Amino acid sequence: MSNQPRKGLLLLSGGFDSPVAGKLMQRQGLAVDAIHFSLEPVTDGVAEQKCLDLARVLALQKVYVAKVGEELAKIAARCTRRYYFVLSKRFMLRVAEMIARRDGYDFLVTGENLGQVSSQTLQNLTVIDNAAGMTVLRPLLGFDKIDIINVAKELGTYDISKGPEICDALGPDSPATAASVPDILEEEAKIDLGELAKTAVAKMSLHAVAETPGAAR
Repeated sequence: MSNQPRKGLLLLSGGFDSPVAGKLMQRQGLAVDAIHFSLEPVTDGVAEQKCLDLARVLALQKVYVAKVGEELAKIAARCTRRYYFVLSKRFMLRVAEMIARRDGYDFLVTGENLGQVSSQTLQNLTVIDNAAGMTVLRPLLGFDKIDIINVAKELGTYDISKGPEICDALGPDSPATAASVPDILEEEAKIDLGELAKTAVAKMSLHAVAETPGAAR
């Protein structure tokens, strides 16, 4: 039996949650690389640079960057807006899974947790998971924001992550909190989500990341 650690692909944003989730999985012996979904050209490249800086602190070896602003804008324009967050997360999981299966990762890892964002309910997370054919690990599921901030400060990621969030730039004011699989499948029938995912993978870039001296362990 191989002694190689199992590998996780972390969906890394520029915020507080996902880098903390990645570090917690590293502490459990999971080898972690990251994939970042940039909203360019809808937004600028600030979030991407934050992710690369976070990856150095976490001593990640690789960061895949998918510039999906155009694809997410199509989802926002063609589908019922209150379902945007669920639809966009399902899209991101599909893209991440395509990369994970292609490049030998065993799990997907996210920083999602309950009680912070109105769209991150158990019902919605169940519907989001329905889009993935592999296990999604959520080590922060029961954490509150204070817990996460404290760990971020310990890791040295807090100062990089602080600042305005732009991941909801296309999101609705009142997101759905209790989506159902039939409702979401009906929405996805309005777009070719599989084709959007293939497009995102085709234009994805890969960054090799050099470790920052003194990175958190």
